[in-house]
Amino acid sequence: MKLGHVVAEGNTATIYQIQDKIVKVFREDLPDGTSSYEAEKQRYAYSKGLPVPKISGVTKIDGKQAIIMEKMSGRTIGNLLLENRDHAEYYMELSVNIQQSIHQINADSFEPMTEKLTRQIKAADQLSQNQKATLIRKLKKMPVKKQLCHGDFHLFNLIMDDQVTIIDWVDASAGNSQADVYRTYLLYTQFSSDLAELYLKLYCIKTGVAQEAILEWAPIIAGARLAEGVRSEDSDRLLKIVDQISLEG
Repeated sequence: MKLGHVVAEGNTATIYQIQDKIVKVFREDLPDGTSSYEAEKQRYAYSKGLPVPKISGVTKIDGKQAIIMEKMSGRTIGNLLLENRDHAEYYMELSVNIQQSIHQINADSFEPMTEKLTRQIKAADQLSQNQKATLIRKLKKMPVKKQLCHGDFHLFNLIMDDQVTIIDWVDASAGNSQADVYRTYLLYTQFSSDLAELYLKLYCIKTGVAQEAILEWAPIIAGARLAEGVRSEDSDRLLKIVDQISLEG
């Protein structure tokens, strides 16, 4: 298959457009089955009526895993917001509504979020053994749920046209929606504290969930994110958040 032009590049894959299809080509070093597993998650979300691209197939291109899916028209809400910050509250409120619709779905067949977070914390080289043990103990005390959680929900994973399409399901799991919300909040704080606080305020107003219940996930999610190796992320700021756990009574 001859790949078209690059649409986007992420931490785990490069996205190409070929005519009316999108091809997501994964990094060579990712475990076998990564593409199939993500495709299964996306198919499940599609089967539940969520607006996600329809999967056409899973294949290999030049030895790399790849997913072929329908191309969605429109632009990311993240890019739309960058062009017009006056619409920040509208776009953020729209995203909160979409995230709530995801969380209303049961995800029994997905990997439990607690297992995923535990694995990531154990793999985070920047954490000491004591920090890892403390984070895992805290994680075991957190409420366990089986809500569908996107795992990387933010405005750049939402494509807006006649409807809003949700993309990038590789990190989806079955877990506690409050943890999923904190991860989104954490991602926003990396770029804009104002947008992060707007998001958290709107989410809590719409759901009635206390901010404290979401922020309680802070050290766990920050510790897990250290294992992701995202070049644009500041590991020192994540470690400071992890250190909050030592201040708890």
